[in-house]
Amino acid sequence: MADSMHVLCAEYRKHRAKRGTTSVLAGVAGLLSLPAEAAELPDRRKSQLIEHVRICSAYGQAFFFIPGTDTCLRLSGRARYEYAYQPSYSRSGSATATPGDYSGYQGRLRINLDARSQTSYGTLRAFLRLDAGSRTGFATMHAGALNRIGGAFPALGVDQFGRAQQQFNVDKAFIQFAGITAGRASSFFDFYAHDFEFIVASIGSDNPSTNLAAYTATLGKGLSASLSMEDPVFRRTPVYASQNAAASAFPNPGAILSPGNPVAPVFVGYDAAGRPTGVGFVDTVQRSRMPDIVGVLRSDQSWGSAQLSGAVHEINHGLLSSVSFAGTNLGAPVSVGNNRTPGGAASALGWAVQGGVKINLPAIATGDTLYLQGAYGEGTALYTGLPAYNGPWAQSATAVQGAAFSQFFSDGVINPFTQRLELSTSYSFTAAMLHYWTPAVRSAFFGSYGALSFARGARAAQGAYFGVTGTGPGTPGTRFFDLSQVLRDSYRFVVGGNLIWSPVKEFDIGVEAIYTRYGPQSGRILDLGRYPNQNAAYVNNLANPVSTARHVDVIQVRARVQRDF
Repeated sequence: MADSMHVLCAEYRKHRAKRGTTSVLAGVAGLLSLPAEAAELPDRRKSQLIEHVRICSAYGQAFFFIPGTDTCLRLSGRARYEYAYQPSYSRSGSATATPGDYSGYQGRLRINLDARSQTSYGTLRAFLRLDAGSRTGFATMHAGALNRIGGAFPALGVDQFGRAQQQFNVDKAFIQFAGITAGRASSFFDFYAHDFEFIVASIGSDNPSTNLAAYTATLGKGLSASLSMEDPVFRRTPVYASQNAAASAFPNPGAILSPGNPVAPVFVGYDAAGRPTGVGFVDTVQRSRMPDIVGVLRSDQSWGSAQLSGAVHEINHGLLSSVSFAGTNLGAPVSVGNNRTPGGAASALGWAVQGGVKINLPAIATGDTLYLQGAYGEGTALYTGLPAYNGPWAQSATAVQGAAFSQFFSDGVINPFTQRLELSTSYSFTAAMLHYWTPAVRSAFFGSYGALSFARGARAAQGAYFGVTGTGPGTPGTRFFDLSQVLRDSYRFVVGGNLIWSPVKEFDIGVEAIYTRYGPQSGRILDLGRYPNQNAAYVNNLANPVSTARHVDVIQVRARVQRDF
């Protein structure tokens, strides 16, 4: 079963315990519902009671037998405090944002339970981890991405909205048996998953909590192969939607959709010359249909590890609304009776590949490690890791308050002429090194670069309906189209490092700093952070000056105090 252990997230691997049992046994008595009067027994009775909680040495230190069973249990946990500083580009509020925060805070807790039993088929294991926290301040500290996947809930107060968050997450809950891993665990696709970082800033796949069922075959000589069926929900970046549904778009009260859901315009009306003049609206919310299929080949050797991962991921969308239209068809308003329904597949298959190597460097210092990793994908931005830091599970986002513009991450764009999904491509490269200056002092240094490009012609096609809806990137050939942030091919890079002091075992005091930049692969973008009223009418009047930016830069510094037990 050791070959399946890499499903644990990196934090757990880094802090495997070598713990004493005295305090654990004292606490376990309560967990196992031992008699309450035991607390008042004389010393002789206490020693007899403790003798019944036997030490289990088969799986390492800190395991003990649950009384009356042959199951070994290990209880561990974590407490963490962090403070972070990140500057804001602006303090001017708008209808959608109120920037100006410089500080962020969080307190976190983690509880782990690891239960193992020996069977004729090998070890039967169940692992549980609960992760909770209170987080406040600027984005990346209160982590709006967790709200989007139900891992946390935000505060609703006037001063607290978008600044305070309570997190509670079933981080792990999986079973391992005879090569099978089933439950909530880290994605098998992942390799270097921000193992050495506080801020989770580098670019790369990191899905520490997903629902999966996998089988790992041990091939001998340190080689293993895994096949995993994984939940697609936690790997989705939204299909591009230029606007939200109107109140009449989805009138069925029993439908999943409701007014305000994202939609994409497609052409369903034309003039006599065949030019598009009217649009209908396609529901872009993705359904859970096909699981992600992940395959992994891995080698664990004395020099380190290497892994090759591959994944297939479905991108899909809903139906064309039967009641909501805009524009004309042959001179008459588009309606249920005269629209032309376009054909097109409602799904497409994306894919991703990743290769990584971990090299142990004992010649420099004991514990020194180097990771190198690269990934490429189509329709799989969360497999290559492009949305990391700026905002996973969103079609566009920025983690920088008052930023000039956002990055767009959509895995797919619906062509308004054909209604076919056109997938974006992305890639990333990451390097990270851990170095021990002394046994009690260590540092990590890391850097990564990644880029995302939309399908050729996809942005211009989205601009074709701007004259009807007033949404999207703007009309091709105009100054607004050239400078709009919508669906721009983009890049991001980051460099960072940390310094951690461990005065006693499993107690860390550290600080980390990063510098990151993102921007368009070419050209400039309107600065909407300082000048949010630069709309199409204003920008396309060439007599008006415009403010633009080539990139967004930011630093973040974070301090941490952490105790594992």
